[in-house]
Amino acid sequence: MDRQSAYALSVLAPDLDASQNSRSQIQSQLREFILEFRLDNSFIYRDQLRQNALVKRYVCDVDIAHLITYDEELADKLMSEPGEIIPLFEAALKQCTNRIVYPSLKPDEIKLPEHQLLLHSTATQTTIRDLDATHISQLVRIPGIVIGASTLSSKATVLAIRCRQCGDSKRISVTGGFSGVTLPRTCSASSTEFREKADRCPMDPYFVVHENCQFIDQQVLKIQEAPDQVPVGELPRHILVSADRYLTNRVVPGSRCTVMGIFTIYSKQGKSNNSAVAIRNPYLRAVGIQSDVDHTAKGANHFSEEEEQEFLELSRRPDLYEVFANCIAPSIYGNADIKKAIACLLLGGSKKILPDGMRLRGDINVLLLGDPGTAKSQLLKFVEKVAPIAIYTSGKGSSAAGLTASVQRDTTTREFYLEGGAMVLADGGVVCIDEFDKMRDEDRVAIHEAMEQQTISIAKAGITTILNARTSVLAAANPIFGRYDDMKSPGENIDFQTTILSRFDMIFIVRDEHERGRDERIARHVMGIHGAGPGVEDQAIEAEISVEKMRQYIAYCKSRCAPRLSPAASEKLSSHFVSIRRQVHSQELSTSTRSSIPITVRQLEAIIRITESLAKLSLSSIATEEHVDEAIRLFLASTMDAVSHGSGATNANGRSDGMMQEISKVEEEIRRRLPIGWSTSLATLRREFVEGRGYSEGAVQRALNILVRRDVVNLRNAGGTIVRVGV
Repeated sequence: MDRQSAYALSVLAPDLDASQNSRSQIQSQLREFILEFRLDNSFIYRDQLRQNALVKRYVCDVDIAHLITYDEELADKLMSEPGEIIPLFEAALKQCTNRIVYPSLKPDEIKLPEHQLLLHSTATQTTIRDLDATHISQLVRIPGIVIGASTLSSKATVLAIRCRQCGDSKRISVTGGFSGVTLPRTCSASSTEFREKADRCPMDPYFVVHENCQFIDQQVLKIQEAPDQVPVGELPRHILVSADRYLTNRVVPGSRCTVMGIFTIYSKQGKSNNSAVAIRNPYLRAVGIQSDVDHTAKGANHFSEEEEQEFLELSRRPDLYEVFANCIAPSIYGNADIKKAIACLLLGGSKKILPDGMRLRGDINVLLLGDPGTAKSQLLKFVEKVAPIAIYTSGKGSSAAGLTASVQRDTTTREFYLEGGAMVLADGGVVCIDEFDKMRDEDRVAIHEAMEQQTISIAKAGITTILNARTSVLAAANPIFGRYDDMKSPGENIDFQTTILSRFDMIFIVRDEHERGRDERIARHVMGIHGAGPGVEDQAIEAEISVEKMRQYIAYCKSRCAPRLSPAASEKLSSHFVSIRRQVHSQELSTSTRSSIPITVRQLEAIIRITESLAKLSLSSIATEEHVDEAIRLFLASTMDAVSHGSGATNANGRSDGMMQEISKVEEEIRRRLPIGWSTSLATLRREFVEGRGYSEGAVQRALNILVRRDVVNLRNAGGTIVRVGV
């Protein structure tokens, strides 16, 4: 009355009570849902609360689909106003626990801690790219890969503060994820009118009494879009996720998960905040995290009975191995053995954990080394599409940190944390590395451990840890000279160290052979793809098994089958390995040079893994001798063929070792005979070398062809004159 302003008094019930009534009404509805919801005559949430409360876990995981069937209006309210409804839901959970576990005690007599509500759903997902301002304060469901996880920090839910001057204590409740709290500027006790002005407390008198505060665990996750969801040419987007209490320590970097949370905004602390007052940064307050327990079992529990029946019928096909290999990149002509090897790589062997804790990898690594234009990169691109989890990267564009893991510094807390690289993100899948030869040596060394031990050890900036990298590696590379040189041994063609070559289970040398019949068939095939050839070719490119079905079948096989070798198969393998070692040893003795591609115990394990993957393709639990025969054939066609290329008694093109030595001698003599810039007639040179020095005419011709190909000499005057142009 003393304020000299209009004063209104409501004669009806205040609106505050109405809103309070609606809140209590919603809370009672939620309480009834928890207590009364039944599924197949069992009260699932009642039982869940009881079990959790008995082991002192005050949490309840609710499926939104159940709430929709119980009360659609209530579920809609939860989806559109989660910030309002979730605290009511958690209070309802606390009351339900009180009624279920301690029915004889009054709510005041027992002090239960705060409960946490976890939500999960199978509703449609929203990608990080599609999140915008319209989603703020709404419940969203986002899939992605965890690329960073901070250490646990304690977040205060109730702050106990005390005045420095008069000792007045009070408690402040803190809400929100990243948003802070401001302490009162003036003391509430000193602001009363009865205190003298001199006795009043100064400004900002309060300080926090930490031992009387209430804290909960909080963790900040960094979620990035899955590589297969990123449009071409775009950078992957990421978002911060605030997880607290029972949601902390659920996921590690590299795990794929679906986060359900409230899309919220926070004000970024720092200097830049002064310039833009109303700009806020988005983040996700998690209310549920669903992750795959094991990445190899991705989608293991999501197969319908019809799909399982279809896969079982597919596995019984006698020609499944041939059909499956033909369906890998059907638009690429030939390369049958490479496609079979890729089929083995996609399925993988069986990983084993020995009694002493040692792990043996089950993933298969393949290297394609060969001439340009042999569709190596296209095969890699196809594998990226067909593998359930895959990451494609190029050697020149990959650093050691990008492939393994990098240590980043958090902008707000200034703490170091780990961000997983390509090998960590593809855990349980395939990493395709193109242009493998263009990688720097120090970057290539970083993946040695990942390829054999399947872990990545990090010791940087005070962080010492081991990350999982259970991935297969499919690499494509060119030889040193751009094209594979027949006149040189594999060691001179391949620019890799023995350490990395021994880690590849299969090494294919892909040659671009010049042969008329093959060239005509390839030309017809390519014209058919481009729609210019006969109509028959168009049907040939249609794969019998679609890419989507192949992906599902691979995931099904990896999750349901882990074959073991039969005793007869084991005996056959061990005796064959001894004979391979003996063959390589005798070859090394005859050429008096060590083989650049080593045959070690790793190669024996490689044949075992190939055998298991062939058994896995037909969902067989035992690998038989037929599987061993095919695995040995693949190994001989790949790695052993690469070992014997250009060395031994006769190489792939039937030229003897003595002939190759003669050719290399003729090369040296021609270089010595013709200084740079000099020329001579072809007939004179041929007569001088064949009649004068005793070389064979074939060796001279072959040496000239090689020198012309390497741009050392040029032929002029219709091939009659030879000019030395380069070194």
